[in-house]
Amino acid sequence: MEYSLVCHNLYALSASPVKKKLAVLGIMFLLWVYMLYSCVGYCATMPSLVVDTHRAKEPEYAGRRTESGKADLLSKLLPRPQGWVDLESDYDEQSLRPASRDLSANDVDADRGEDWDEAAVAAASRGEQRSPEPSSLSSFSNGSGSKKLPQAIIIGVKKGGTRALLEFLRVHPDIRAVGAEPHFFDRNYDNGLEWYRELMPKTLEGQITMEKTPSYFVTREAPARISAMSRDTKLIVVVRDPVTRAISDYTQTLSKKPDIPSFESLTFKNRTTGLIDTSWSAVQIGIYAKHLDNWLQYFPMGQILFVSGERLISDPAGELGRVQDFLGLKRIITDKHFYFNQTKGFPCLKKAEGSSKPHCLGKTKGRTHPNIHPEVVQRLREFYRPFNMKFYQMTGHNFGWD
Repeated sequence: MEYSLVCHNLYALSASPVKKKLAVLGIMFLLWVYMLYSCVGYCATMPSLVVDTHRAKEPEYAGRRTESGKADLLSKLLPRPQGWVDLESDYDEQSLRPASRDLSANDVDADRGEDWDEAAVAAASRGEQRSPEPSSLSSFSNGSGSKKLPQAIIIGVKKGGTRALLEFLRVHPDIRAVGAEPHFFDRNYDNGLEWYRELMPKTLEGQITMEKTPSYFVTREAPARISAMSRDTKLIVVVRDPVTRAISDYTQTLSKKPDIPSFESLTFKNRTTGLIDTSWSAVQIGIYAKHLDNWLQYFPMGQILFVSGERLISDPAGELGRVQDFLGLKRIITDKHFYFNQTKGFPCLKKAEGSSKPHCLGKTKGRTHPNIHPEVVQRLREFYRPFNMKFYQMTGHNFGWD
């Protein structure tokens, strides 16, 4: 009897409508929580799935992941803004030969913060890939294309205007250029061509890969090394009045080493006799005919274009037109891209690469030259005259330095 009563009470309790509702609501709540948890977990995986699906279709993205193992969507799809940087190879030249006397030889390239990307070199030496630099008119190519060895190289000369030329050329949509100077054929040749290729930006079909390192022109081994890479490489040399170039070279060194000897004392082996010291690199670089002889042993004259540093200032569009023709490109860079900056004394771009604002080369450009005694300048002009005449004959162009 007592057992039947207990069972009856339990049945009545379990059959209570209130308890039934509470039980149903509890079960529904648990199901809702489970569904919400599942949805959140699924949605959290969606970006990775989308990126992985997209990258599986793009060779550029195959096998590339961040250190966390997840695809870094923004860093790959959005081009990084590239400011106007002053990277002139106006680095302090290493000795051209063991007997060369160069005050900057031990300066560890005081301008390397401007023209040499140490991080990029270190990354390349570890086998890591370097992000390509964006191009203003062809930034869409950041996500595609491939790295190629350069088809054209600006090989010289220091303090001739190579940085200006490169920055002007980078406005062209069919030119993709390395901003930093690789110094591959003079300093880093032992790293190999694949190391060199990894420093290059990616290009699409029809685009030209370029780099510039002005020390190549005076490096004895450079012509043979470039020829071994490709005998079809097009070479560009920016030349400037060798006397003005030497003074500009000295001015750059002086800005970093104010205690160096005077220009006059460095120019002469013996001031009394007027004998020029050709072991000083500032003087030696300007003997263009001598250096050109070395290049002509490996490349025909038709594969070398000589750009006037003076005309690059007075008529940048005209010189850029010649360069575009030489490279086999349509003349896109014209007068409309330039304006003359009266303060700096040289042309600037109305719209530089990666920017919608006018830009000029940096503060290291247009330094005020020290006053050099006229007799020293005249003696240097006499020294260079026969070499200039030879250079005019070799190139078939009178640059008007005398």
